Amino acid sequence: MAVKEFPAGTQLIQSEQNLTGLHVIARGSVCATYPGGTFYLQKGDVIGICEIFFGSYFISYRTEEPTAISSYACTAAQLETLMEKSVDLANMFIISLFRQFREIYDQYAMASFDCDNFHHYLMETYETYKSFCTKHGFTARVLPDLENVTELTLEEDLESWLDGYYTQLQTSITQKSAKFYSMDFLTGLVMKTNQDIQRIISISRVFHEYKADIIHILMNENHLDLFDLYASVLYRIGPNDPDSTTLTAALSKMMIQLEGQESIDKEMYQKRIEEYREKLKHAEEHPGEESASTDDVADLTDSMNTILNYAEVNAETASSFREAVNKFAKMSDKNASDDAARKLRLVITKHFYTIYENAFLKSINDPSVPKVVKMFFNFGYVDENLAGLENAAYLYSIVDKIPSNPKRQVYTAYEWFLAIYRGEKVPSRNEFDADYLAYLREQKMNGKISAADETRMQTDRKEMVLFEMRNMFPSVNKISFGRILSFCPIFSEHNVLKDLDGTLVSADKVEESFKKIREIDFSAYYRDVTYTNPDIGIGKETIGVEVLPDIILMPNIGIRGVAWQEIEGRKRTTPARMMVSIFQMEDLTNILVRLTGDFRWEMCKRVQGARWNDISEASLTSEYFDYIQFYRKNRDLSTDAKDKIKLAMQKAKNNYKEMFIRDYEAWILYEGNGSPRLNKISRNIIFTYCPFSKEIRNRLTANPLYKETMTRYDIKQSQKIHHYDNLFQKLKNTGMTIPQELQDQRSYLEM
Repeated sequence: MAVKEFPAGTQLIQSEQNLTGLHVIARGSVCATYPGGTFYLQKGDVIGICEIFFGSYFISYRTEEPTAISSYACTAAQLETLMEKSVDLANMFIISLFRQFREIYDQYAMASFDCDNFHHYLMETYETYKSFCTKHGFTARVLPDLENVTELTLEEDLESWLDGYYTQLQTSITQKSAKFYSMDFLTGLVMKTNQDIQRIISISRVFHEYKADIIHILMNENHLDLFDLYASVLYRIGPNDPDSTTLTAALSKMMIQLEGQESIDKEMYQKRIEEYREKLKHAEEHPGEESASTDDVADLTDSMNTILNYAEVNAETASSFREAVNKFAKMSDKNASDDAARKLRLVITKHFYTIYENAFLKSINDPSVPKVVKMFFNFGYVDENLAGLENAAYLYSIVDKIPSNPKRQVYTAYEWFLAIYRGEKVPSRNEFDADYLAYLREQKMNGKISAADETRMQTDRKEMVLFEMRNMFPSVNKISFGRILSFCPIFSEHNVLKDLDGTLVSADKVEESFKKIREIDFSAYYRDVTYTNPDIGIGKETIGVEVLPDIILMPNIGIRGVAWQEIEGRKRTTPARMMVSIFQMEDLTNILVRLTGDFRWEMCKRVQGARWNDISEASLTSEYFDYIQFYRKNRDLSTDAKDKIKLAMQKAKNNYKEMFIRDYEAWILYEGNGSPRLNKISRNIIFTYCPFSKEIRNRLTANPLYKETMTRYDIKQSQKIHHYDNLFQKLKNTGMTIPQELQDQRSYLEM
């Protein structure tokens, strides 16, 4: 058998490739990787012996040094014959199989231990952080994903006897030559061990994902992490405080925990560490440095009374709200989950919206609304001490120049409510998907209003805006905040996880984010409409019209976005409605990518109607629904790919739309940049209905992952362009002017 040489760093095999042979290492070494594990193969080891049963690889292999390999064409059906031809080869296969099993099993055991340790370390470290905050009189902040972290529980773990079984089996079999065993037995041994190895790697992937989630909480590119919380305390107390040494040691320990972890972005990690060291050096060189004074902002004094007096709520509501806010301000843990804390937040929430309604209705005809009340409308601000004086001063400084712009479809919550009151926008659908008129009909049918009331309320602007405030507003405000269990609508310093100025959402930022998305998914916000022009002989043409969404900035500090509705009423050329927090702690572009995926799914369902999941009528939703529903039976998916889908479905709580959105995020953020993340079925579906822009298609044209789908797409587009060329020639021959709508459509087809 000929030996082939490979230089160091050669990617020999990528997971999910078809397996058509076994490869014996004659010289050198190979790094084998899978999600959650890495091990090394040496001279005499066999690449593929762990996976031959499945016909595809679930491990990736790369040379570590110049390596020589002998390859044997072999499938599962041919293995017995190949081993019968050479006892030495059979011995090599079995020895390498056991060695690789042991490597993979030991890494599984270590990963299980690591998951327990990581969870304990995360919780213990966060509790220590809260203790530091209490000791120094700071408000402890909460991390967005922390409340969702629980101890890892597996649906199905390995049997406790498996380790001992294979240890004894290896000892018994490798003490003798393969010639002492029947080939049936040895073949069965390989096949059975392959299945156990695949199970181990499948569970290791769960461990890997769990550790990755915890590592993301410890450190991430958005600075919404435990590392930042500790560093912030250290910067604030200064290098001369007795606790500074303890905090520095805790941060050093965290670095040790993170360094070398497979799932952490190495470049991001180095950047964060350098940033930390620079800030720490600055704090040491400038001890006691104070923030800008807020003493000159006299209007902030007793803000809550200013707001309550302006809203003119009854004395009982004002007293109850004031008492509840004061209790909340004194809580050491404002995100506590006990009944008393939960009920207190509910009381504040109930009164908040009542006060908001009253104050808004009064402000409509008030040309001089106090700045503090504007802060309440736009930021949920209530109390200067609860917000922190520095934060309150910043809100005061920007409240008259918030960088929203209704003309550019970016509204603050207050501007949105004004637009509805003025009749410029219709109210949003409620959480039961009923619009304002449908809601009134239901109220009349239930006897809650009369026919006369229904007629009057259909055009009553006050009733319209109250419908918006009582339906869309409370739900979206909570969802966009992101931590539903600990939601409280008032501005509190403990939710400020990053610099407010850097997280303030503006019309410019929204436009820039949508530009990035549309440079990849150019057709994201195009809708098909029918164009007719009988005067020039055009009966019916389908053209695409781009309609960008309205963005409404919720008055909170949040981490999520909400795609509330895809159109207004039934007209498909109306803007979608999307909501994000006015202070967005997460990356805005990533949030809008997610909302765009949500929009694509819901818009397809709107167009397809009741047949949205009927595979006989091809569409994005029907094809994706069919793919997920029957992925276990799909022969085009490898075992590894099916395992990934199973794990992803668990994370998505078996929600098909959520699965699509996650794949769409990978499509825009990774695949659009040439970094494959999806399996071939998902990739083909999304490429068909969410094609890349021409520039990206040209860049990927040589990539075999996209070649087949891209060829089909190009043929389809060429046929459509040819149709318009013929139509344009016909119009020119008859002396007709080509309508701009059709010229735009031809340009769109070439994008």
